[in-house]
Formats: sequence, structure tokens, C-alpha cells
Amino acid sequence: MTTTPEDIHIARINASDRTPVLFVHGLWLLPSSWDRWARVFDEAGFASLTPGWPDDPDTVAEAHAHPEVFAGKSVGQVADHFAGIARRLTRKPVVIGHSFGGLITQMLAGRGLAAASVAIDPAPFRGVLPLPFSSLRAASAVLGNPANYHRAVPLTYEQFRYAFANAVSEEEARDLYDRYAVPASGEPLFQAAVANINPWSEVTVDTLAPDRGPLLIISGEKDHTVPWPIANASYKKQVRNEHAVTEIHEMPDRGHALTIDRGWHEVAETALSFISRFVGRPDA
Repeated sequence: MTTTPEDIHIARINASDRTPVLFVHGLWLLPSSWDRWARVFDEAGFASLTPGWPDDPDTVAEAHAHPEVFAGKSVGQVADHFAGIARRLTRKPVVIGHSFGGLITQMLAGRGLAAASVAIDPAPFRGVLPLPFSSLRAASAVLGNPANYHRAVPLTYEQFRYAFANAVSEEEARDLYDRYAVPASGEPLFQAAVANINPWSEVTVDTLAPDRGPLLIISGEKDHTVPWPIANASYKKQVRNEHAVTEIHEMPDRGHALTIDRGWHEVAETALSFISRFVGRPDA
């Protein structure tokens, strides 16, 4: 069996005394979107791990050269992929995710796989009912064509500007688009869109799991893709868990790109502050 760089990284984390932090990116981004976050958490005494979704390419250039690799990735498949990584760690990890990564973060926490978790602008799960117009418009790039269910779908700059980068300048929005935006599987958006009418939906979270662990939901005030009504509805489901702390925090003047734009560090520090209340660090 071939040893991969991920295998080596996991082995090093398991050999250390550091708590792992498992980062989960969302649609239209790659693991590299977490690079700066990983450095912050490593410097704080944690051990960061930034795996991709199945078949993720290494670079934005590769992603645009071979967009077909993103197609056909379901929410359940991706959640199981990250659950498998979490189970390979000898210490239960902190899990941090953005957008659909925030949904998967909550799925992993509901399976008892997270020491603590932070879901940033998380995509909705079954039972989360609000459907604001801005969310429908942001998702229309995919949902507007049923054939996109089986495709990898890129965003135009104008679509990215509305869905991700509406709260930053034009100059920064173009830079973020060029540096980070890649095609994404259409399937998860269709799954989320019908989750509340599909009793067999994969887009489910065990919000009452006794071993869920502490959870923070972070919402960007100006997010078009996952606006406050969706984030708050997720919080209202999660706060019913009597076994663990559940909190929500709104970041003023921030859009869906809050993990990658020039204010990313403030969001990272908000997440780190929450996690540090519950999870020990070697440098503490």
C-alpha cells in the first residue's frame, strides 16, 4: 500500500501531544483556503489537518484544468470521508468547517467525532426551514439547471461576487476569485434544496447527540449565501442539546468569504477563543 502525504501527516499528529484541528472546506474552494488558519492554530499549540474532499486537486490551476473531478460528490460521501479521517486520529479532533464544510462539521459532531466544533456560515440541514431570497439567488448558478446535479459547476465572477464577495471591495473580490474560486459538485446543493421533503435525505444532523461536544456557529452579517435566518435556525436546533454548550456569533459587515477575505484573522481568532475554552493546548 502506498503511503500518502496525508498518512504521514496523520502519523505525526498522532505521535505528538497536540489536539488535532480538522478543517473542512465548502463548495467552490480548496483545502488551501485554510492555509493561513492552519498556521494560526499550529502556533496556538494545536495540530492542523486540512484534507480535501475526495479527488480534490492540489491547486486552483489544476482544478480549472480538470473540473470533472469535482462532479458526483454527495453530502453523505464527503461526510463519511471526513469521518474516516477523524477516526484515524488517536485524539478526538476539533472540527472547523465553512459553508457546506460547516454542515459536515455539524454532521461529524453529531456522530460524536468532535472534541469541539465551529460551523462558519453553515449550509442548512434537514429541519432548518428559512429560505431567504438571497440564498436562492446565490444557489441559482447550480439549481437553475437540473443537469447540474451530475456536473461540476464553476461560478462566473459576477456569481462569485454576489454569493461570496459582496461585502468586500471590487478589487478584493476579483483577487479572491482569481486566487480561490474553483468548480464545485452540483449534487450537494440539490440535496440541501430538497432535504426537508426527502425523508431519506443525507443532509441530516443529530443535534441532540449526548457526545456532540461544544459548538459555535459563526454567521456573517452580510452573507447572501447563508444569511442570519439560516444560521440562527441551525442554532435554534442545536441549542436544544442539553449535553453541550451551543453558541452563535455574528461577524459584523462580513459576507460568505469571511474565511478567506482580508478579515479572516478576526474570524479565526473568534473560533480559537471559543475552542480554547474547552480544549486544552500544550502551550497553555
